[in-house]
Amino acid sequence: MNKPIPLHQRRRRTMALLASALLGVATCSYGSLVAQPVAAPAKYMLMKIRLTVDGQTAIASLYDNATARDFASMLPLILTMEDYDSIERVSNLSRKLSTQGAPAGMTPEAGELTHYAPWGNLAIFIEPRSYSRSLLPLGKVDEGLSILARPGPYKLRIERVTP
Repeated sequence: MNKPIPLHQRRRRTMALLASALLGVATCSYGSLVAQPVAAPAKYMLMKIRLTVDGQTAIASLYDNATARDFASMLPLILTMEDYDSIERVSNLSRKLSTQGAPAGMTPEAGELTHYAPWGNLAIFIEPRSYSRSLLPLGKVDEGLSILARPGPYKLRIERVTP
């Protein structure tokens, strides 16, 4: 028969599990804390898209959120991409996208596809930048960012990748 675990050990284990959940740490068998890297939250993917410039192709994944679904409903698109602040390529869309359930803003990474809600444009980040309010996540370039990093203006065709 199993012997009951003393209260002080249950409390220690409970606190270690709580710390693990809140701080992204793991517990070893003795209940001490061991630092572990905290993984970025998973972003669920909606679909793959193809971005073509002068016959060269980049592939990206759209996130599964209302803004990205609204963007996907506009495909295929042909846009003229312009340089903006040397770290992003932007183009106006024919309409603003849904902001339902969107975050207040984001800190984009290189390769991030975004929608800047106030201007209603698509922005592809070539380099990371600091937090920007009203910048909404659409997706991420999986391969071929260098194709999109060329100086603008250039024509970009965006379409769904069919399985």
